[in-house]
Formats: sequence, C-alpha cells, structure tokens
Amino acid sequence: MTLTVALAMLAGLVLLGVVVHGAWTSRRAGPRQPTAVDNAEPANRLEPSMTGLDAHSTVDSAEPVGLPDTPRAAAASRRSARIDALIDAIATVTPEAPVSGEQSLQHLPPTRRAGSKPFHIEGLNAENGEWEPLRPGQRYGEFQAAVQLANRHGPLNEIEYSEFVQKVQAFAEPLGATPDFPDMLDAVARARELDGFASQHDAQLTAILRANSVAWSVGYLQQAAGRHGFVPGVVPGRLVLPASDEGAPPVLVLSFDHQAALADDPGEAALRDAALSLDVPQTPEAAEPFAAWQDLTRKLADDLDATLVDDQGAVITLHAFAAIGQEMQRLYRALESRDLAAGSPVARRLFS
Repeated sequence: MTLTVALAMLAGLVLLGVVVHGAWTSRRAGPRQPTAVDNAEPANRLEPSMTGLDAHSTVDSAEPVGLPDTPRAAAASRRSARIDALIDAIATVTPEAPVSGEQSLQHLPPTRRAGSKPFHIEGLNAENGEWEPLRPGQRYGEFQAAVQLANRHGPLNEIEYSEFVQKVQAFAEPLGATPDFPDMLDAVARARELDGFASQHDAQLTAILRANSVAWSVGYLQQAAGRHGFVPGVVPGRLVLPASDEGAPPVLVLSFDHQAALADDPGEAALRDAALSLDVPQTPEAAEPFAAWQDLTRKLADDLDATLVDDQGAVITLHAFAAIGQEMQRLYRALESRDLAAGSPVARRLFS
C-alpha cells in the first residue's frame, strides 16, 4: 500500500467520523421526539364538543381574593334552562294569541348577541306550560327574551341594551306581540354590580412548564400529556383534560405555541415551555380541579424535565400551592353565597 493510498483511506475515515459525529450532535441538540409506540396514548381521541359555552384556551394567572359578600341579585322568578334572572335582564313578549313555532322561528334575529353580550329568546309552550327554545310543531302563548348582564368582556352598557331592545322589538312586531322591558338604568346598574363581583372573584390559574435542558417536539409533549389523559384540542397548540360529564368544559388545558403545532414538520419545531391552566369558575368544586392541576403540574414537570414557574418566571413552590389552595376555598364560598357555584350553568355563562 502506497503512502498516498493510506493517506486517502485515513482521510475518508476521518470524514466519516465527522459526518457521524455531526449527525449525532444534531440529533442530540434537536427537540426530544416521541417513542415509536405508546399504548398509553389513545388513538383518534379529540376534545369533546361542548354544548353552550367554549372553554378558554389562553388564560392568565390570577388569584381570588376573599371579599365581603355583596347583595344578592334578584331571585330567579322566570328561571329556565338558559335564562336566569341572576345574570340576565329579562323582557316579556306577549302575543294576542298563541303563535306557532314555525312563525316565531321565522322572525328570530339572525344573531343572538347584543354587542359582546349573548341573549336568548324562549317560548312558553301552550301545551305543557314549560319554557323552552323555540321549536317547530309547537305553539307558544308567551315569550321571554334575556340579555346577559355581564361576562368577561365587562358589564352590559347602554348601547348594548339598546341593541337588545331593537332586536326584540323586531321579533315581536310581526307576531303582533307587545314587549315589556326592564328599565335600562336599572339593568345597567345591576350589570355593573354583578361585573364588580365577578371581577373580584374570578380565578384563572396557570403554571408554566419550562424545559430545563433539551427542548420538546410537539409529538413528545403530546405523548407525555396523553399518558395523563390529555387529548388534542380543537384549536392548534391546545391539549385538554376532558371533564367526566359530557358537554362540560375541560378540567385543565395544556397550551403551547400554536405555530409549532402548525409547522410543516412539527417534529422539528422546538418547544421550551407549555402552560397548564385551570379556569376555576368553569369546573365544579366536587371534581377537585385544583388537586388535579397541582398533581399534574408536578407529574408533567418530572416527565418533561421541566421547572414550574409563574407568569413572572418565579419558581412555584409547595408553599405557593398551599396559599393558592386556601384562597380557592374562600373563592368557592363567595361564589356559592351568590348562587353562582363554580361549574354551575349560570357561573359558566357569567365567567365566559
């Protein structure tokens, strides 16, 4: 073997070593990938569709503050499945004679919102005397229209109330019906009081999982969360822990960069943090959502080799969890004092 051939072979071996080392280094530096087989991750599971309200995928940290109870809202004298005098301003619409469901449906407003506030129209079934959403094949001797007094967009204002009045009048007129509205100033005053209470007793808790070393791929994060019961959400960058009750909002939401979820190759998109959130008023206390939030933040932190921090970057300690838990108990009691227990339909509407 000549010296030239030997040197050429040595150069080839060195080049091969450089290529192999570069590939190994690149793989090591890239985001962690899911294992090929994970029987703990159910196939084809998606976030359940919810009737009524959508849960929120992006929330900020907030801790409830225990405050003296404010006066109760007016008692619900015309309560139904969707309308409640606790959080709605209710107008009655009385026709001269019962109206068919087909005719009433024909004149419903095209949208059931007044500004940022939802409103509903229901009919009093002439046969069974029950309030219900309007249906064909039924006859209604009276209607009620209700606009929500407050939600997370703020209190009902004069402009929104006026829009509500105009839409109800447009519904009532072709039916030969006479609407009777609550006083606007009284409704707006109730809305501001309710909004004040809701603002002081809202809680959306978020713990951020921050990678300690190697970043995660989208698939790796999905696989780790799937082992604990999370399923893909309907929005990119969102995984949810479904509630046990069908149609209820998710118990917890794990959110991450939606652009990574939409990347051409999600396996190459590097994630360094994800947020595990609990929307407190949306879930019943009996479901123990705070315990689930605390437990799963720790388990996911271990699985992902992550540190738990708040939205300011401060590490969340066991003492911090305990303090938040105490505030949660005060929050639950305050909501119950207003007949707005966490997870109830009326609370889900108010805190939406």
